[in-house]
Order: sequence, then C-alpha cells, then structure tokens
Amino acid sequence: MKTTLKALFALLMGVATIWSFEVPDVAYFQAPGFARIFLWHFPCPMLFTFLIIAGAWFSLRGFVNPKGFVPETDARLKAQLDLKSVACMELGYLFALLTMATGIMFSQIQWGAWWSWDPRQTSFLMVLLVYAAYFSIRFGYTDPGKRAAFSSAYALFALGPALFLVFLFPHLPQIEQMSLHPSDSILGGKIKGEYAGCVIMILTLFMIMAVYLYNLRVRAGLAELELENYDERLDAGGNSAPTGVVRPVSLPD
Repeated sequence: MKTTLKALFALLMGVATIWSFEVPDVAYFQAPGFARIFLWHFPCPMLFTFLIIAGAWFSLRGFVNPKGFVPETDARLKAQLDLKSVACMELGYLFALLTMATGIMFSQIQWGAWWSWDPRQTSFLMVLLVYAAYFSIRFGYTDPGKRAAFSSAYALFALGPALFLVFLFPHLPQIEQMSLHPSDSILGGKIKGEYAGCVIMILTLFMIMAVYLYNLRVRAGLAELELENYDERLDAGGNSAPTGVVRPVSLPD
C-alpha cells in the first residue's frame, strides 16, 4: 500500500512538473514564459509560514498544556514536544531556503538581476537570519533540557517578527511603492484558470510531502530518544555488583 501511494505521489509530481511547463502564460509578468518559476515559488513561503506556526505551537505546548504548566519532572513529554517543534522548524527552514532560491531566480528573470534589493527580498533575508539564530541556539547547548527550553522560547519570540516581515512589512504603503515584487497577483485575481490550478496542485503536493517528511523526522527522533533511554537504563544497571551465590571455579595449573 505504501509503495502504491509513493508511486502515485511521484506520478502526480511528474504531472505537475509537465503542467507547469505547458500551462498558458500570464501576461501580467514581464517575461511570462520564464515566470513559471512562480508556480514553484509561491507554495514555499506558504508552507514555511504554516510550519513555523506549528513549531511555535509545539514549543508553547512544551511550557503549557491544557491542564496548566508542564512540570519540570515530565522530561519525556518535554522531549517529545521539543522533537516535534524542531521537526517543524527544520522543514520550515528548508522551505524558507527554497523560497529564497526560487525568488532569486524570479528576480533574475523578471528584473534582470539575481539580487535587486527589493524590500521583500531583503525582509525575507532577515527572516532567514532570524531562524538561523534558532539553530545556533540549539547547537550552542549540549544539555537537552536547556537546549529545549531556550530554543522553544526563541521559537515563540521569533514568530511575531517573522510574520510581520513576511506579511505586513511588504504591504506598508511606502514599502509597497518601492517594491518591484508583484503585490496583487493572488489577491487581485490575476492568477486564475489553469495557472491557479497548477499552483494549487503543487501546493497540495508540497503539503503532502511536508507531512510525510515531518512524520519521518519525528519517528526517527523518537527512536533516538528510546535508544538514549535504553542506554541510560543499561548504564544504571551495569554498575552494580552481581548478587546471589558465587560458586568457586577450579582453574587448571
């Protein structure tokens, strides 16, 4: 069954790739034929946004649950929630990098430069730096408890600035006038018909892929936690001297 689903997903991704080359041009873009990178670019920031919100939610759950604050003694629950949070953050950062990469390609095609210092490019670069600091915090602490606590707090703190830089800052009137980036392609209804259908298909496939990769990452992390707990139990039980009757054993001369 799993093999069949994977084959179906691969088939649909192939269909989406071919469709993205065959879909009719949208005259709204300066170079309509080459602007099809937009079909792959747009889903990436959408998934990035969803994943950092989910990561912040799991981080919050690490501090508070519906019954109140998670006790410090419940280390297992905290470790599981931290694992789910970092899985979302890792995938989110992957889609953030894809957003930047496809955006740079779009900039070269439409505006004639890989980097145009467009306000949206610059603000998203700041977002990448904000979440690079998140991973720096995780690498900076060897103690699992401190690593989870500080990185979870940072994930909650970073969510507000990230959403502001992605959704609000580019639409400020003075910023929007300076930007080369199209601001009404989606909300203005200029992306429609087959073009919109292809965007929705790619977004849906990316969502399925993100859920699959998230589940793989969490399962691998849980297996690693179980292995660490097993090793700790072995270490705790291996230092004690054996008990019971000890019989003498004769050795040959």
